[in-house]
Amino acid sequence: MKIAMIGHKRIPSREGGVERVVEELAVRMAEKGHKPCVYNRKGHHVSGKENDVQKQKAYKGVRIITVPTMEKKSLNAVVYAFLATVHALFCHYDVIHFHAEGPCAFLWLPRLFRIRTVATIHGLDWQRAKWGGFATRFLKYGEKTAAKYANEIIVLSPETQRYFKQTYKRETVYIPNGVDRAVVQKPKVIKEKYGLSGDDYLLFLARIVPEKGLHYLIEAYQRSGCAKKLVIAGGSSHSDGYFEELRKSGEGNPDIIFTGFVQGKELEELYSNCYLYILPSDVEGMPISLLEAMSYGAQCLVSDIPENTGVAGEYASVFAKSDVADLKEKLCGLTADGHAFVHTKQEIAEYITEKYKWDEIVEETLKLYQGSNKHENINGE
Repeated sequence: MKIAMIGHKRIPSREGGVERVVEELAVRMAEKGHKPCVYNRKGHHVSGKENDVQKQKAYKGVRIITVPTMEKKSLNAVVYAFLATVHALFCHYDVIHFHAEGPCAFLWLPRLFRIRTVATIHGLDWQRAKWGGFATRFLKYGEKTAAKYANEIIVLSPETQRYFKQTYKRETVYIPNGVDRAVVQKPKVIKEKYGLSGDDYLLFLARIVPEKGLHYLIEAYQRSGCAKKLVIAGGSSHSDGYFEELRKSGEGNPDIIFTGFVQGKELEELYSNCYLYILPSDVEGMPISLLEAMSYGAQCLVSDIPENTGVAGEYASVFAKSDVADLKEKLCGLTADGHAFVHTKQEIAEYITEKYKWDEIVEETLKLYQGSNKHENINGE
């Protein structure tokens, strides 16, 4: 099949969960003999390698088309998604797969041309604190457009599945994200750069945006008196002001380390050697970073939102969402001398990699691509 994917920033990239999902799906589909084409978005790459990424025409058998757009936050995704969709109309794709709510705003265009469309709702993006009025309305419009016109809608959690059923009376298909078994690395790069030797730090590794709840973690950590360091790894995403506020809140504490965006060996070593991985989110779709941390066998502490607890099950510790006092108490308890975790690293890694397999997820996605058309009428009837 000829497959188009629209909605991510760019691949190859670790800029966010959507990018990781698009890359995994497209590369694995290419390996199976299909012809995926991804529409990368031109613009700033958090790794600082935007020129290298934007020059790429192909990646591991996946065709890449780079689409120009505007740097202004409120218009960046809108312009990109429109131009990518218009281009895709004339390329004779068998299916166009839209990722995330915003780009779905233009999903009705290929439906006018009777092109099969699939939408993946990676989360209810309009709930995220970084967006302003126009962006929030655009995201809601994209959500409604997907509900009305998409042949198939993929959701990443049972909660989102219930939301679409209750709000739009729309059936969706639950296909979660996946993860591969990771190879644990010894601390070399992180020892040279940050003086970390293993089990001596707590780790937050994700995009630094308000809905990830990092402000709760920094406050709770500073109040806890924890003897271990706190490593904060990740770049901002349309949230530079929030990122600077967090930096200021951690100033004066040499045990709080901001690494910025990480990838490669440094990222692998951070996951491999942390004492505890912490994800204090208020809002999630299905957190790739949590899947990855657990694939290394990391002990985890997560907020009690269903999107986190549904992934981790009984294999992670939990605190009450947005509750700094409870987070502080859990940090104190989990880092106390003599504390013993319930599950071993091997048990955690085996649980997560057996439950969420990319190869099975790709097969389920391909079945949707090939399925009988639904919502054939452009009016959704």
